[in-house]
Amino acid sequence: MAANNTRLANTPSFLRQFKLSVVLLSVLLVLPCVWHRRIEAGDLASHVYNAWLAQLIEKGQAPGLYLSNQWNNVLFDVALLRAAKLVGFPAAQRIVVSVCVLIFFWGVFAFVGTITERPPWFLTPCIAMLAYGYSFNMGFINYYLSLGLACFGLAILWRGRGFAWIAGALIALLAVLAHPIGFLWLFGTLAYVWIRAKLPGWRKLALPLAAASGFFAVYWTASHRPALLADWDRGPFYLYNGADQLGLYGKRYIPLACAAFLFGLVCVAMDFYAGRREEPSWKRFELPFELYLVTFCATALLPENLRPSIYGGWIGLLGSRITSISAIFGLCVLGLLKPRRWHAVGFGACAIVFFAFLYQDTGWLNRLEANAEKLVSDLPPGTRVMATVWAPPRSRITFIGHAIERACIGRCFSYANYEPASGEFRVRVRKGSPVATSSTDDAEDMASGEYEVGDDDLPMKQIYECDSSDLTKLCIRDLEAGELNGRIGYKPGAP
Repeated sequence: MAANNTRLANTPSFLRQFKLSVVLLSVLLVLPCVWHRRIEAGDLASHVYNAWLAQLIEKGQAPGLYLSNQWNNVLFDVALLRAAKLVGFPAAQRIVVSVCVLIFFWGVFAFVGTITERPPWFLTPCIAMLAYGYSFNMGFINYYLSLGLACFGLAILWRGRGFAWIAGALIALLAVLAHPIGFLWLFGTLAYVWIRAKLPGWRKLALPLAAASGFFAVYWTASHRPALLADWDRGPFYLYNGADQLGLYGKRYIPLACAAFLFGLVCVAMDFYAGRREEPSWKRFELPFELYLVTFCATALLPENLRPSIYGGWIGLLGSRITSISAIFGLCVLGLLKPRRWHAVGFGACAIVFFAFLYQDTGWLNRLEANAEKLVSDLPPGTRVMATVWAPPRSRITFIGHAIERACIGRCFSYANYEPASGEFRVRVRKGSPVATSSTDDAEDMASGEYEVGDDDLPMKQIYECDSSDLTKLCIRDLEAGELNGRIGYKPGAP
């Protein structure tokens, strides 16, 4: 094993040698968590709001809500609640989210370094962009955290012996607590690599074919069972190749994602051309490229959304979030290239543009949430609200309405809060609660402005975007029985 990989696998030795680089890079990485007053990341605001509800439940101040003994999809929420009890929610968000970002970044860095047998310093701009990509900005924080932990687990167990398996098992347990997909990816990848190593010669092809057949079986089953309500509504499958993680708040991210992907292809082509006279240079790319193709097959065939039970919540945006894994395997392929200065310059330029865009767009979201805080600041404690807030056209980050929920902390209740009714999170609801609806269908209708207000819903207020030329401007009004809650205000596609 190369000396560089020995240093990377031996964490204390690696940190001693590169401690200054690690510290400086870590500081830079958490800047997007502090560059505005609030961290804007879609569903993150909902997690924060529900952590506040968990506090109220513990105090007996949230009638109709209770905490479940859930063992997955909870790690971030538990950590946030514990931190908030010590330092309050504003500081707790910055601390816990920053830790998640560092776990994800250094987990991917360690995994790529294990595959390539050297620290992938020239790929740090790519890993940083992925750390703040689609999965993060949609606020899938438990899923995001599980991937970071799974990367650490893979780095430890890839060639692990003895004690490494104990450490890997503990990390796998944490990954389960964060989200099941991270654990399944960790276990599935290790099993795939182990079986592949046992197969001789051309028989290794049986493994990716079997994986593709399994994904196709899921596709066929889901598409032939209308009760699952499965759909594949995410655009052309070939666009979901890992680079799509850079597509965030508008169409200007599309050329950037294409440029980053094409630049990566150029880097690979140039490396192959430079090594054309050497021993088959493609051999070293074989395993990570095969894993990339298998993951790409999964994103193409697995449903984007499905609903296993009409009484439960949706399993949503599955393919779109799994492209984070495609991107990680893609980075493993790039990490095997011979590092050249122009690689770092090209990827660095992409990262500068990406984070400049991100700063501007999250600043816009901060203005939106600041306006929401002003609106609810004078409401009597316990006021119930519904929010119909839409993202700007062409934005892939659609969950910005949750910013209203975070603005409600300490002031009001978001009755359309989807987490308790979905049955997929710690906070659950009983029918008749005045704090949150117990129906996932009603929660969806409320968020989309298609809910018919009943007499028993009142009193209730609506927060809505009241200026189509400036979607950060919000207004509030009293709802009336019999009306649709989105009757007034901006709505995409409305005349």
